[in-house]
Amino acid sequence: MISFHQFTLSNGLKVLVHEDHTVQIAVLNILYNVGSRDELPNKTGFAHLFEHLMFGGSANVPSYDEPLQKVGGENNAFTSTDITNYYLTVPAANLETGFWLESDRMLSLSFDPKVLEVQQKVVIEEFKQRYLNQPYGDVWLKLRPLAYQVHPYQWATIGKEISHIEMATMHDVRDFFFAHYVPNNAVLVVAGHVTLDQVKQLSEKWFGPIPAGKKAERKLPMEPKQTEKRVLEIEAKVPADALYKTYHMPGRFHPDYYAVDLLSDVLSRGQSSRFYQQLVKEKEIFTSVSSFVMSTIDPGLFVVSGRVKEGVDLKRAENEVDDILRKIVEEGAKEEELEKVKNQAEASLEFGEVEVMNRAMNLAFATLSGDPDWVNQEAKLISSVTLQDIKRVAGEVLRDENSSVMYYKAVNN
Repeated sequence: MISFHQFTLSNGLKVLVHEDHTVQIAVLNILYNVGSRDELPNKTGFAHLFEHLMFGGSANVPSYDEPLQKVGGENNAFTSTDITNYYLTVPAANLETGFWLESDRMLSLSFDPKVLEVQQKVVIEEFKQRYLNQPYGDVWLKLRPLAYQVHPYQWATIGKEISHIEMATMHDVRDFFFAHYVPNNAVLVVAGHVTLDQVKQLSEKWFGPIPAGKKAERKLPMEPKQTEKRVLEIEAKVPADALYKTYHMPGRFHPDYYAVDLLSDVLSRGQSSRFYQQLVKEKEIFTSVSSFVMSTIDPGLFVVSGRVKEGVDLKRAENEVDDILRKIVEEGAKEEELEKVKNQAEASLEFGEVEVMNRAMNLAFATLSGDPDWVNQEAKLISSVTLQDIKRVAGEVLRDENSSVMYYKAVNN
């Protein structure tokens, strides 16, 4: 159970406070409700670019890292399809330094053309190293637009293509910043060795004067129901043939999310799972195979992926996967299977809340559901999933016409 207090500043900034006086650190986590789904189709990769730009100097502080490090602080950030999240830790006595730094870059970036040029090069190099020059690195650059026809989940957070980052102008950067990096589009969580009164005072002092912005209105296209199977064949210089198969599924805050998540665990979590036992150990079709869910806020994907053993045809490998999926649709899961994956999921949940930073992040994300106490309901939601739920969602999700499959073939030249 994560205890918290919450209040909202006059400029719309939501603030949550989680007191934990067993630690001597303070954590600031600021979540901006903007991700790659909020980008224009011809200007993708901006949310991720901004993650980098936010460390390149703000209105009054030329270097973000230097003053933070001087007081013993650490920081980092990440971007997803749905959010951009910045977080830092400081000794509790130096909490105000964190407030000063985060509020100043929310107020305004420096908008230094040199910073933009440097960060464009950094992101372009990341694009090349992680996505283009890495075996299987381009999988999601190809699989996303196969699975999604209209929704902006059709591109990865890095962007559709390098040219979108290369062509970004300072005008583009300013527009994106003032549309999304505004207090009324953010959630601040302060956790650790802090008090509610202390956080209220510091929030009013440092964030209160920042004017509310006219945040961008989110009008995302709804992905239409898929009515036929989609297939893509790719050839690349990779170590082995690989199979990727996706199915549309409910989003993160949907009541059925946990049933689909546990369904994926029944299929592939651990060496006693169906995929490992039948496809790796017994039949030796795959060298590795897994299923997992994309935990996106809008309707996401149930994914099956695996490296195929040498000499095994990819379509035969897919048929073997389909046989297992068909059986779970027809018969559902066994009671002992469901009990095992529930226990594993609940243990992971508890372990994830050991660190105060993780608690702060989870609280911030939970706020996007409309009720931050959602963070304390997850264990109950997991335990309430029934065998009937597993069978029902398997039938709804694992339909052939709801699938997109990519055969990723290894070539030598």
